[in-house]
Amino acid sequence: MEGLLGFLLIGGLFFLMMRFGCGAHMSHGGHGGGHGADSEVKHTDLVCGMDVDMKQGYGKMHEGQLYRFCSRNCLDQFEENPEKYLNQPAGNNGGTP
Repeated sequence: MEGLLGFLLIGGLFFLMMRFGCGAHMSHGGHGGGHGADSEVKHTDLVCGMDVDMKQGYGKMHEGQLYRFCSRNCLDQFEENPEKYLNQPAGNNGGTP
């Protein structure tokens, strides 16, 4: 009985540590660069050319690629004619927000 009680106690502590302690970070991507690493990723709005943070604006998956937009207006313009913005030369922004 003493062995079973010890096993359950260790198992319970292990569960608590993985759920709330040092193992809690495993559920959202590990330590890879810190918790704020995603905020440093910048996307360029294809419609107006503005830089957009990963956690701001609007996102749109198009043919397996994520595109971010500074406003709903830019997203709507992209959705109306994505090829217009995907096929434009670099540095040529198709419009304004």
